[in-house]
Amino acid sequence: MGYRNLSQLLAALEQRGELVRIEKAVDADIEAGAIQRRVFEAGGPALLFTNVRDCRFPMAANLFGTRERMRFIFRDTISTVERLMRLKVDPSVAFKRPWEYLGAPRAAWNTMPRKVRSGPVMEQQCRISDLPRLVSWPRDGGGYVTLPQVYSESPEKPGFMGSNLGMYRVQLSGNDFERDREVGLHYQIHRGIGHHHAQAICRGEELRVNIFVGGPPAMTLGAVMPLPEGMPEVCFAGAMAGHRIPFVCREGQLPVLAEADFCISGRIDLKVQKPEGPFGDHLGYYSLTHDFPVLKVDAVHHRRDAVWPFTTVGRPPQEDTIFGEFIHELTSELVPTVFAGVHEVHAVDAAGVHPLLLAVGSERYVPYAAERQPQELITNALSLLGNTQTSLSKYVLISAKEDAPDLSAHDMPSFFDNLLRRIDLSRDLHFITRTTIDTLDYSGISLNQGSKVVISVAGPHKRELGTELPADFRLPKGFGSPTVFAPGILLVSGPGHDRKRDEHDPGMERLGAELEDIKGLEGFPFIFVVDDAEFTARSWDNFLWVGFTRSDPATDMYGVGAFTHCKHWGAETSVLIDARLKTYHAPPLEPVPEVERFVDSLGAPGGPLHGII
Repeated sequence: MGYRNLSQLLAALEQRGELVRIEKAVDADIEAGAIQRRVFEAGGPALLFTNVRDCRFPMAANLFGTRERMRFIFRDTISTVERLMRLKVDPSVAFKRPWEYLGAPRAAWNTMPRKVRSGPVMEQQCRISDLPRLVSWPRDGGGYVTLPQVYSESPEKPGFMGSNLGMYRVQLSGNDFERDREVGLHYQIHRGIGHHHAQAICRGEELRVNIFVGGPPAMTLGAVMPLPEGMPEVCFAGAMAGHRIPFVCREGQLPVLAEADFCISGRIDLKVQKPEGPFGDHLGYYSLTHDFPVLKVDAVHHRRDAVWPFTTVGRPPQEDTIFGEFIHELTSELVPTVFAGVHEVHAVDAAGVHPLLLAVGSERYVPYAAERQPQELITNALSLLGNTQTSLSKYVLISAKEDAPDLSAHDMPSFFDNLLRRIDLSRDLHFITRTTIDTLDYSGISLNQGSKVVISVAGPHKRELGTELPADFRLPKGFGSPTVFAPGILLVSGPGHDRKRDEHDPGMERLGAELEDIKGLEGFPFIFVVDDAEFTARSWDNFLWVGFTRSDPATDMYGVGAFTHCKHWGAETSVLIDARLKTYHAPPLEPVPEVERFVDSLGAPGGPLHGII
């Protein structure tokens, strides 16, 4: 039951016709990543690169590239885990339909890792410089691991139950890391390893870390699973694997995943940070160079038949999109148990996940009021901003289920239509300033710091939404290309941004003032100022990406009829959101034309990807 290692998975995918071998020489620098992206975009198969230039290890990609393949990989256990999730929501179902839960004790047993004395991963050793030096984008700072499973344990509570397994970027080469002796470890705020690191600093001890690559696919899933604090990811991985996952446990050493393809073992130096990056990241831009912890490498172990799995990180959708969709399938029924009053959440992948969170909640605080208004919804939103990965959200848009019982946070047009018809711009915007934001989001006032806004709506419609420009609509000099993107949403191209970080733009304030006397503008509660209105209007994906990754709520929201009353900000007619690339933003990711032509050649007649891309 379940795949015990990567070799078993590759064999099963090949037998199923869902794996293509690429025997042509491919460079891990740019070429392999470009191929993976194109095959993913086409909904294509998994890939096995058997001839990687200057590297003795084969590489595998796109293993989790479609929802169908993801469900195939976990076909033996997904139904059991889904039933366990339902059991947490409503334990009484075990008594009502006990025959459906006969496998629950076995699944619980599988959550406990199995201790062994040795395993395939311990068979051989190599150096960091022997590993594939994957570079996905032209400005990347060096080779790095894109599917790592970074394992650490609490210094105060060692053992599996005090462990964390996370997918944190690991830089193998470049910058000023000592060759074969150091690697960079980039972890974002609100990550479990950060708690372990803090404990180690308090104790004055180095933090031991093992980085697994490959092995059971359930461990890869476990590394990205957003679990509540105190619930070890290795236990979830065992449930998804369908068997107790073996770890090599030796006295005085951190456990090693026995069936991993590779394991990099080391210690975080408590006194040293070094520049890490830049690297293309999942918001669709480069994350720039910043100081991060350094892992002093003790050893690199690998199995005899080791294969290096990888993915590409870039503007969504990418392979990590499939992980997000799969996790939503598993956990959607748990949302009300974690966030009381919240029925559905959607961390919007097209907007880079953390920049935009849509939610449907209950508004029951004053059921006897003549007109419902957001009250419980605000409590719900603050709960979302105080727990788990949703706490990194920047824009939280939440609507009342009572107003639209069939509303889904995954139906973009309907969700925005419902919100914009009901929003009271003078009341429904609630800001949190000078707070923590996603490490990868450069729209804020500094690294890790920016603002958040809760937009909560409830009650009757406030307006009809505009679908055509007002008859006398005009724009001041420098602004142009007004485009109605969707009912109530207007896009405007603006001049290039020229302000410093943490600074309002007087040009945006003038725009708001000059729009005040235009009749009919109240039908457009949201007006986005962008660099290229035509590009932004091409699709919902473009709109969500541009609109919410390039703006900070407190810095970049202006108004038509803006006011501040007792420190509450609102607008009388429309909210203006400055979604232009700023002078301080990281550059967006762009492919390399000559590499794209090489990928085209693989898809030509006679090429290994003919008929796929």
